[in-house]
Order: sequence, then structure tokens, then C-alpha cells
Amino acid sequence: MEDQKKLSILRSQLSGITVKDIMTDDFPTIGPEDRVAEALSKMRDTGFQDIPIIENGNYLGMVSYGSILKKGSALPDTKVKNIVRNLPTVTMDTEVMKIAEHIVANNCRQLAVINGKKVIGVVSRKGLTKIAAGIKIFREIKVWEIMTTPVESVKEDAMLDDALEIMRRLDIMTVPVINSASVPVGIVGMKEIIDNHWKTEAKSFGDFKKSSKAQITVESVYTGDVRTIEWDDTLGSAASIMEDRGISTLPVVEGKDMVGVLTEFDIVELISACRERESLFVQLSGLDDEDKMYTDSMYADIETEMMKISKIYKPESLIIHVSRYNEDGGRKKYSLTGRLFIRGTIIDIKEVGWDLVKANSDLVKRMSQQVTEMKDSNVTFRKRKK
Repeated sequence: MEDQKKLSILRSQLSGITVKDIMTDDFPTIGPEDRVAEALSKMRDTGFQDIPIIENGNYLGMVSYGSILKKGSALPDTKVKNIVRNLPTVTMDTEVMKIAEHIVANNCRQLAVINGKKVIGVVSRKGLTKIAAGIKIFREIKVWEIMTTPVESVKEDAMLDDALEIMRRLDIMTVPVINSASVPVGIVGMKEIIDNHWKTEAKSFGDFKKSSKAQITVESVYTGDVRTIEWDDTLGSAASIMEDRGISTLPVVEGKDMVGVLTEFDIVELISACRERESLFVQLSGLDDEDKMYTDSMYADIETEMMKISKIYKPESLIIHVSRYNEDGGRKKYSLTGRLFIRGTIIDIKEVGWDLVKANSDLVKRMSQQVTEMKDSNVTFRKRKK
């Protein structure tokens, strides 16, 4: 997608797609006085992970797998109104690339389409993925160009709690499962977590590690018969597989080795990045409350490096996700993954460190350096990573 003419054509094609083309009017709803257990049951039965909350016919917000996961104290009997997620809404006139931007910025799967205060439909990552399967230029993009790499996975003999910890830390809902030879054999997701923990047991997610359910192995619950995609296959092929099989995650392989993962979110990110903007779209996610005090310093470093990059090429969007884990007696270590879209191509960088501000600064400096090196050597921005 380095060809600006192709990018312009793609924008034009996406602009011609309407909300009606991707919207479904068959969706679940729930009331604010209903219980979390009921919401989870509807999510499991319908496949929706963001469900509109309706009171007296009016839209109040969404209840999401993600918000339940983050609310460690939530119990099956917790009322939905206590975990309302105020996601953006869209109308029948909202452009598709803007919808993709909302989904990326909020890391959600569904958004409500409203008319006044009434919900008339839902748009989703799945609907946007279906678009990608049908657009000629998307069908020419290689999987390695937008896949996420490196990717975290769990072994078959790991505990279900290990998968849950990865989901919490990375703010994701599915994790690839690998065997002892590191070959992908399945996917474990929030559905398996819910099915094997929150049934009748009155425990919160925060208590999960103390539960006997935490000792269930991934091998006993994951979805097997995994479908993979080769690194040099096309995005169109991947999107068609996702649509045909009703799945959101494809491990990417080179031979038998897993070299990355491609998800509906990656495809939606690409659609979002196609949107023409007057200013750079920056999304900084994954910060917990105590880390948010560093956002001003982080954005200052981002601005400095993006200004350097803009003198070479105009950056279109930058997404940085922060995750953390404890090492050495509980001390927090940060892992940052950054994805820069520029001229329709992608630069992926990962940085790990004890100091959040420094790790962020190092990450964006490496992005700036890579853009400079690519320009000087007159080669493509992104090369396949093994």
C-alpha cells in the first residue's frame, strides 16, 4: 500500500460503503437492572461481546466482556448499571473509516447505531472484516504487512488463569494455544473463561486465581482444529476465512512455525488508518490509573518524534498499547507495543523497560530512526520479521 494512488482509490472505495452495508438489526440488548450473569449468558449465546443497555427504549451505553474483565470485583449478581461502558455511537451517516477509528480507539467489538435515543442496529469488527474480503486492493495486501508480531501464546498444559492474565495485560479476548513444539493447535478466549468459571460460582474475576477453576488446563477447554494462514497469503484470503468460519483470530505461520497473529482488530486498524486526517491520530491505551500521571510526558515525547517523521513523510496514525507485569519481588515492568501507519504502510516496534516514560521515549525514537533509515536506503518501510 505504499502507492499513494492505491491509497487514494482505497479511501474512495471505503467512502462509498454505508452503515447500512455493515449494520445488523439482529442484536441482543439488556437492561440496567439485569445482572452481569445474564449479560454473560447473552454474550455466550449470541457471540456479541458488547451489548447495548436499554432503559425504557432508550440507549444508555454498553456492557462489555472487557469492562467485566477489568472490574475485578464484579460478581455474577452485580447489576449491569454498575459497569456501563460509554462507547461512542454512530448514525446512519457516519463514514465507515470513522467507525473503524472509534472501534480502534476504544478497543471494542460492537458499536450501537442510534436514531435519536433509540438503537436501530449494531456495527462490528466482523462487518468491517467482511468489507475487507470484498475490496480488490485489500485482497492484494500480504498478511505479514499487518499481522501482529511478536505474539504471546499459551502452552496446552498451561492453566486457564495464565491465558486470563495475558488477556488482562494486553486487553485482548483471544490467545493462541501452542503445543510443546510451539506449533499452533487452537485458540482460547473469553468464552472459555466464562464457560469454565462463571456458571453458578459466586466468585469475582478478582478471585479467579483462588478458585479451583483456575487449575483447569488450557488443553481441556480451548477451541481446537485451529485454522492458520501463511505469512505471505493475502489479507483478502484471511478475511474470507474469518468470515466463512466465523472466527476473529488467525495464527500466522511460516511452515509450521508461528510468526505472528492476524485478528479482526488488525484489519479494522488498517481501515481506520486509511482515513484522511488533518492531524495525526494518536491512541495511547492500557494505562492504569497510577500510570496516567505520566501521559503528558509520554505525549510530549511522541509529539517530538512525530514532528521529525513528518519532515520525511506524513504519519497517519499511531497506536501504542501499554501492558505491565511484575518481576523481582513485585516491581512493575512495562511492555509497550507501537504501530505507526504511514503512507499506507506499517511500522511495528516493541519496547520493554522498568521506566514507563523512558520506554515510551525509546519506542518512538526507534520509529523515527527506522523511518529515516528506510528513506535513506530507499526500501520499503516494513520488512517481514522472522
